[in-house]
Amino acid sequence: MRILGIDPGLTRCGVGVVDAEGRAVRLVAVDVLRSAADEPLEQRLHRIASGVEAAIVEHRPDAVALERVFAQHNVRSVMGVAQISGLVLRAAAANGIAVELHTPSEVKAAVTGYGQADKRQVGAMVQRILALESVPKPADAADALAIAICHAWSARSAAPTAALTPAQRAWQAAERASRR
Repeated sequence: MRILGIDPGLTRCGVGVVDAEGRAVRLVAVDVLRSAADEPLEQRLHRIASGVEAAIVEHRPDAVALERVFAQHNVRSVMGVAQISGLVLRAAAANGIAVELHTPSEVKAAVTGYGQADKRQVGAMVQRILALESVPKPADAADALAIAICHAWSARSAAPTAALTPAQRAWQAAERASRR
């Protein structure tokens, strides 16, 4: 199963792609989409949305794993994350790809065994799990990969295919076959 993990953010949006078979995961790609704080909001949203759509087209994921928006004290930050999350959900739906939301503590617990792990611990475990030479930088990149890994190891990761229409399942099977 190919999973596109997204760590949503308006300034930096982490995008990580892994191939997973059982608990074995392999890095496919990782990137951070960026927008400048001084750009008009609509341009920033367009820039990030275009990057997410390009990742979907290039990597043809079977599932999208997205970090669930959680309450923060900074309303502007929450709004940016929510806006990007909406764009990701829309892009996935337009491509017939199931989406699962994962909370930050769920992701941390999946990759480190501790739901309150810090970013350094998450990055170190992503490096170890994917057998990388170094921790993906910035932290948004490591977080996107952690979200994808969490989804791969989640009991829910097998469920999205069942929710698809027969045509969508056939399309995904053809996509997987074309990657071999």
